[in-house]
Amino acid sequence: MNVLIAEDLYLLRDGLVHLLQAHGFTVVGAVDSGPELLKGLLELRPDVSIVDVRLPPTFTDEGLQAALAARKSVPGLPILVLSQHVEQLYARELLADGSGGIGYLLKDRVFNAEQFVDAVRRVAEGGTAMDPEVIAKLLASNARREPLAALTPREREVLEAMAEGRSNAAISQRLYLSESAVAKHTANIFAKLGLAPSDDDNRRVLAVLAYLQSRA
Repeated sequence: MNVLIAEDLYLLRDGLVHLLQAHGFTVVGAVDSGPELLKGLLELRPDVSIVDVRLPPTFTDEGLQAALAARKSVPGLPILVLSQHVEQLYARELLADGSGGIGYLLKDRVFNAEQFVDAVRRVAEGGTAMDPEVIAKLLASNARREPLAALTPREREVLEAMAEGRSNAAISQRLYLSESAVAKHTANIFAKLGLAPSDDDNRRVLAVLAYLQSRA
């Protein structure tokens, strides 16, 4: 599985390289700027890219801008954002096209290698890996908009867990619900959001996030 890394801090970039190589990934590139990232995404077409939001030359949003530009040329290119910041506008845009693997993790909330490696693999395989804090901020900005406001507190908890990329079984364990109860909540969520249910959990999550983007 080929990985491209975009991180401007040398120690973190080098640490990511060694961590991923130790878990069987092939690191095809490790860059430290937005222009280099865009070039690498388009030329190398990696199985997944780990992208910091704020890269040289301006340290604003070069990482996300490069990822967005690359996905316009190569739809579905898997991107895992790893950042200290939640950039809501660009995060919604990145999530909203509904194709390919997408993840958004916060650096200070990645607590072990297994958690991170699992997120990388999930995104590479076309799934989602969302930090709960990122999802909470995206949902909060839409909290007063219909029909999202029609969701019950429990349905919002299920929706947030879905957006993290969790399966129904994982949601049932996390929220101490039966799987049949989770399935019922999921059906209610889709009905209230006007989204057709799907057997594919990852497509389902992306559809929800795309809907949230359309309401932004």
